[in-house]
Amino acid sequence: MRLHTTPTPTRRAWTIELRPQHGGLALVCAQCSADSLLPPGASGRSAALAHLARHARTDVLPPYLRICQCHEHGCRWHHRHRGCTGPVLLVLTCEHSGRIWRLADICAACTEATPHTAAVPDTVLATSPAGPHSTLSGPGPDDGRRRIRTNSSPAEQTYVRELLGYLAAALPSEISAKARLLALQCALRTNGRSFVQLPAGLLRAMRIDRDPSPWQDLEEAHWLHRPPATSYAASRRTSVRLLDPTVLSRSLSRTKRIRAADWALRTSYNKQLRNHGADEGLAALTLRAHTHAGTVHGQDQQGRLTGMCGLPSQKLPHVLNLLTTAGFLATWRSDPGSTDLTWTLTRP
Repeated sequence: MRLHTTPTPTRRAWTIELRPQHGGLALVCAQCSADSLLPPGASGRSAALAHLARHARTDVLPPYLRICQCHEHGCRWHHRHRGCTGPVLLVLTCEHSGRIWRLADICAACTEATPHTAAVPDTVLATSPAGPHSTLSGPGPDDGRRRIRTNSSPAEQTYVRELLGYLAAALPSEISAKARLLALQCALRTNGRSFVQLPAGLLRAMRIDRDPSPWQDLEEAHWLHRPPATSYAASRRTSVRLLDPTVLSRSLSRTKRIRAADWALRTSYNKQLRNHGADEGLAALTLRAHTHAGTVHGQDQQGRLTGMCGLPSQKLPHVLNLLTTAGFLATWRSDPGSTDLTWTLTRP
């Protein structure tokens, strides 16, 4: 007689809780019973993301075996909706103002219904992220300057959209729009070993060559580290090390990521927005990244877009009106019944 046993499926849902304790902040993992006290001054958010990234790299499943973990838990992570549907995504969720972080396989429908959530591309988890004591290295073999085309392919636009969503969940809510645009460029231009070099011309184009506040915001959030410049060559470019272990992406080649970075830069700092600030630039990039490919029309949840723009909900209509006055938007409309935002660009 043949014995039939059903293997225990890998449960791809991991939760980290940050608990204040005497002497510091404790990181508690519900899956591996890890309970460690973080050293003074360490970022709980960075430690939580690093721990979740290790789980995701270890507990790997082929796509056809992955299921919606939200459904497996009774769909208690969100309000009621019509049911599970769509592809299964790797999703990062922040709860209780950053005290609880969850990384799980969730279907597209449950992802849409879950607040403070962003989908993380499966290949965003690097196989060997740089450790905390890595030394700053030079540029990679394809870091050389090259002429970049100005348009983007659907894959590059999709990756910018996914990365904006990830940064909305991974960065603290108080991070400014200017710092978010800087974080996006760093994530897109990293050489795969968590190092990135930004030329002085790029920083001038982003209007942060003499503004230390975006760097300070990201350093205080423990998202990157910027060593002091020590030479003339270093003064012509800024070298930083990214501290977020889940932001290293291999889903696109470096050439395509550089093209996506260039497209994002030209969109958020285009001529129409020359007299406007970073809030309008980030909002313009977010709307264009969420516009249907090949058209001028877009629609998405207003709350999700607000989070990606780093804006309070009451300020979003003012920014959209400025984009309309600048000629970037032709029309926009907020539907209070469905909480959706629809818009039309002036050109594709």
